Amino acid sequence: MLIVEDLVAGYGGSRVLHGVSFSVGAGEVVTLLGRNGMGKTTTVRAVMGLLTPTAGRIRFAGNDVAGRPPHRIAQQGIGLVPEGRQIFPTLTVEENLVATAANRSGGAQRWTLPEVLALFPRLAERRRNLGSRLSGGEQQMLAIGRALMTNPRLLILDEATEGLAPIIRAEIWSVLARLRAEGLAILLIDKNLAALLRLADRHVVIEKGAVVWTGSSDALAAAPEVRDTYLHV
Repeated sequence: MLIVEDLVAGYGGSRVLHGVSFSVGAGEVVTLLGRNGMGKTTTVRAVMGLLTPTAGRIRFAGNDVAGRPPHRIAQQGIGLVPEGRQIFPTLTVEENLVATAANRSGGAQRWTLPEVLALFPRLAERRRNLGSRLSGGEQQMLAIGRALMTNPRLLILDEATEGLAPIIRAEIWSVLARLRAEGLAILLIDKNLAALLRLADRHVVIEKGAVVWTGSSDALAAAPEVRDTYLHV
């Protein structure tokens, strides 16, 4: 579904990515792992058209999307939950959700307002509240719900549960497990390795803008040297 080949990108004259390659298949959950500043968010920004690559290829659903405007890439069927959430603070929960409503899956529309509110009961309780009046965890739920309202074929989450209370984290991991069970492809960045090992099919470890390891959850669980070298601060 998503194929990234030899991706090179950076900011100004500073190169951040040095030939990153990975893929996400239909229905797969794949993680991008690595310490802070190693290129994970830069990779997501390049995939979403928020940063123009200087070399390499990005293909989604058989189409070359590298360098296309962000809205054109999103229209192909990629839903993004960005780092920092970036909800609309002056809109209500319901208005935030309705604002992104679309059907980009190419099939039957799965996610509607009632479905998203049922997925996140906290949002249903606060549907008339402004985005600025929500807690951080509620804002993250809203960001996920907003992405789902586009009915994407691929959901990308950058720092899915960073800085959230344990009870909120557990709720979000439960939602992601349900989405996986329903066959939604997911590309995921997070630091909760235990949860990622339970959820993901494959992991891609990035160090200084290059892929240094890739493999299954079982393989990563059995590779303490990889975890110690590339994932522990």
